[in-house]
Amino acid sequence: MNITDSVRLVLNHKGSQVHSTTPDATVFDAIQLMAEQNIGALMVLSEGRLAGIFSERDYTRKVALAGRSSRETLVRELLSSPVHSVTPDHSVEDCMRLMLTYRVRHLPVLDGERLIGVVSIGDLVNWTILAQSQEIDQLKTFITGQYPG
Repeated sequence: MNITDSVRLVLNHKGSQVHSTTPDATVFDAIQLMAEQNIGALMVLSEGRLAGIFSERDYTRKVALAGRSSRETLVRELLSSPVHSVTPDHSVEDCMRLMLTYRVRHLPVLDGERLIGVVSIGDLVNWTILAQSQEIDQLKTFITGQYPG
């Protein structure tokens, strides 16, 4: 594991399940699904294509603070679009850079126009921590002379 590893490896490790909603769903239903799945964002799919992202941040800023009703507001009215996305060949480091630049916490992973997964900032931090732990273990093994020759 390394921060230069591809997103493909991250998805192979964490899984590629994608939770999604449609533009015509109510915000209430979207928030309820996020709560059930313990996630912070949903991919918004329209006719099988990525139309945007709906996140807890969208809800907080565009519904709660604006005094709107989550049962009457549709996801299409609030989703974030256009979406910053990556391919399976982007590196973990590339993804972290994009997230910091655009101040986003989730990146859809697209193979062409097909959505194949999502990486979150948490996924990338976990990957980086695992990579550092592996490197530390290898260095300890080398220093103690237990490194296979």
